Amino acid sequence: MSKKRGRQGRTGQNYDRTDRVSGLVREIVASELERIDDQRLFLLSVTGVDVDRELTGATVWFYVSDDDGLEEVTEALEIHRPRIQQALANQSRMRRTPAIHFQPDRSIQEAGRIESILEELQIDASERQTETD
Repeated sequence: MSKKRGRQGRTGQNYDRTDRVSGLVREIVASELERIDDQRLFLLSVTGVDVDRELTGATVWFYVSDDDGLEEVTEALEIHRPRIQQALANQSRMRRTPAIHFQPDRSIQEAGRIESILEELQIDASERQTETD
């Protein structure tokens, strides 16, 4: 009698371990960033975490509303990375914790840009409509 492998025979949650680890890393990193007393990190938001399949690395995506301060925020994150990595190791119950890397999340800015383009197109279309009437 053969055993089924993979998702069919899985019990418990219906999502991958990488998803659970991503959520845990995001929670720990966000709470540790709140504890750090650095003015450069004041308006920082953690938008997501991607963990690789081997659980050896995690990309922490962040958003800063002020584009001018992005370089300073990135520098501050790299300075505080060892502390955040240590907090991840202490607060998780994993044998090996993924090495964290920080990347700015440009999706919010891109969404705003797309929205403004769509608004311009809608205004142009309504102006043309009134001209033809």
